[in-house]
Amino acid sequence: MTRFFFPPAFLARLTAYLSPSLVFALALFAPGGLAHAAPAERPNVLLICVDDLKPLLGCYGDSVVKSPNIDRLAATGTTFERAYCNQAVCSPSRNALMTGLRPTSVGIYDLATNFRAATPQAVTVAQHFKAHGWHTEALGKIFHTGHGNREDAASWSSPHWRPRGGQYATPAGAERSANNTVADPRGAPVENADVPDNTYADGMIADEAVQRLRAAKAKPGQPFFLAVGFIKPHLPFCAPKKYWDLYDRNAFTLAPLATPPKDAPDYAPTSWGELRKYAGMPTKGPLTADQQRELIHGYHAAVSYMDAQLGRVLDELERLQLAQNTVVVFWGDHGWHLGDHGQWCKHTNYEEATRIPLIVRAPGIGRPGKRTASLVETVDVYPSLAELAGLPAPQQSHALDGRSFVANLRDPAARVKDAVYHAYPRSRPGEGAIIGRAVRTERYRLVEWKKPGATPDTAELELYDYTADPLESRNLAREQPEVVTKLRAVLATQPEAVPQIRAAARGAKTGKSSAAGKKQPRAN
Repeated sequence: MTRFFFPPAFLARLTAYLSPSLVFALALFAPGGLAHAAPAERPNVLLICVDDLKPLLGCYGDSVVKSPNIDRLAATGTTFERAYCNQAVCSPSRNALMTGLRPTSVGIYDLATNFRAATPQAVTVAQHFKAHGWHTEALGKIFHTGHGNREDAASWSSPHWRPRGGQYATPAGAERSANNTVADPRGAPVENADVPDNTYADGMIADEAVQRLRAAKAKPGQPFFLAVGFIKPHLPFCAPKKYWDLYDRNAFTLAPLATPPKDAPDYAPTSWGELRKYAGMPTKGPLTADQQRELIHGYHAAVSYMDAQLGRVLDELERLQLAQNTVVVFWGDHGWHLGDHGQWCKHTNYEEATRIPLIVRAPGIGRPGKRTASLVETVDVYPSLAELAGLPAPQQSHALDGRSFVANLRDPAARVKDAVYHAYPRSRPGEGAIIGRAVRTERYRLVEWKKPGATPDTAELELYDYTADPLESRNLAREQPEVVTKLRAVLATQPEAVPQIRAAARGAKTGKSSAAGKKQPRAN
């Protein structure tokens, strides 16, 4: 019988428009029939999301941190050296990953507001894969589920799974500070306990991920989209003792620049209120040198602990012989200040808060171990995964903000875009809520602070030149007006930021907002 060749991507797109029986009939004429074509058409997806992980990794050139499993993933995939989040805080960043829409398009910059309050008909990347036949599952932290926010049941084929407990291993670690006057006092910012890995949440998540991969292996022909959300190195920096023992605390150096950028608006830096809630942390003022080294040590230990859990998942993927048909995406939701500018945590538009690790391994595409300096942003992950799976654009009322970076997997020198965009909200005295919209190019970052919809002349500006001043020591906006003009023109090509959408009460069906009249959410 004569067979006709139908490219896999072509067949995959047909699934969105033709009946399953007709697609099946067409696939029979593919070389080798349906059994041959199906694996190439429908790759599995393993999406690894990591909380508060900056590119402080061996594969990004750091010589101190111990990250062997992330490094070996990079050696088999493509490392994006200039990847950026769309807002340096958990919930908006994860919304951008899953919806392909920037916070400035959605109008959600806080932790409490669920993305469907603003975009009820949005089709998430997991939902898109689910609609085209993938079995979608989520473990750990994918969407932000704290502060009254919730998971998105429409995205998953089975209920979202999260570990029970696993934050502290000892009563002493969980003990709150009676002297801490900050609202919502928490336990210790670090914990070093001689316990098994699965005492803490990330070990439990790795255990469950291994079981889910085994279950997927038992269902040949059923592609999976498995999202695994590791929690560390998010505060508190808790990790088993063996990961702390990898480092000599006295060998850590403190940030060389411990002051905010000269001439930056005084509201642009973060006051790192998140860290100040933990026991023993000052409610105002700087940390001591010993406190800084303890936190830096804890951050490194937590990274190495998470890295070991990732290694277990990757080992099982390979043991089950699933790796050859699984796209792996390793993504950090935002960076983290470790004392640079005198700041801790995230919550800014600066480089250490916005630059993220991104590693992609797509079997059969590109050569392993490549690196690309192409600018990419979180919203680009969605269209890239869709292209790798041969899926059409989602059928929804709004286009994705991202652009596929698959060209960079084939050719690391390819230029996909000239700029990426991010934002952060603040409150300006006498004016209230403003948003700092930022554009990052290869050399510069411009931040434009103003109320959404206000005229450009009301804006305060920040400009940084990363060729001449990689530490962001001074705001150059007044000194280089020609660069400011050029970059504001680039920023003007993007839609104006949508103001904050208010969170509806959890479970409310009236559509009215329980947060109406509240102040703009605090940056911290």
